[in-house]
Amino acid sequence: MTGYTIGVLLLVIIFGLVYFGLAHRVLDRLYLNDRTALVLIVAMIVGSFINIPLTSGRVVTSINVGGALIPLGLAVYVLYRAGTARETGRALLGAVVTAAVLFGITYITRGREAWNVYALNLLDPLYYYPFVAGLVAYLVGRSRRAAFVGAILGVLLLDLTDLIFYLRLGLRGTVAFGGAGIIDATFMAAVVAVLLAELIGEIRERMQGGPQIGTHDRSLLAGLKGPALKQAPASTNTETTQGRGGEGNE
Repeated sequence: MTGYTIGVLLLVIIFGLVYFGLAHRVLDRLYLNDRTALVLIVAMIVGSFINIPLTSGRVVTSINVGGALIPLGLAVYVLYRAGTARETGRALLGAVVTAAVLFGITYITRGREAWNVYALNLLDPLYYYPFVAGLVAYLVGRSRRAAFVGAILGVLLLDLTDLIFYLRLGLRGTVAFGGAGIIDATFMAAVVAVLLAELIGEIRERMQGGPQIGTHDRSLLAGLKGPALKQAPASTNTETTQGRGGEGNE
């Protein structure tokens, strides 16, 4: 119940930030506008009450529209619009690494009562799974878009891994993709990843005296608005190779 309450509070905060136009910069990086973001949030809320059963044999499987299908579609959209093949590769790598780390945590804690009681039982998985997923996705992706995609796909890939695990061993089990709806780790991990990218990106920009537009490939800046782009020098070379130090600001 506590996890559910915190999840709802987080959703309300995000909705307010978007509604009052305070998330404009982040939405630009994800190729979204305020209206589209609000529609997606409402769609995820409504979709969170819709579970599609996919039961196969001994494994009870379902997929939640608001907690899995819509975030998956959004991740695919952002991945499709990614500026470069390099950024796409980082996003996919981030998803694989995120899933691997989460699977490692699950493997270590599964069936170990002493560990569960004295360590991770102090925290609900709803807390540390999204944080771990968001952190790993950002560290690998190093950009807002790559971190966002990596976090969503990473959590969903973990669920897929669990499904394969049960099927291969012929075990009984339950796998719910986005089972907690919009409050599921899938959505919350994406929020953590983007917040980390935004916070660290903002700190780096302030330390370097502003965004270094000239070090970025123009394809990464396509569709962005705001004063940052107006500061770009007219002679910026579109063939410039993006510098490693600037990747984290996208």
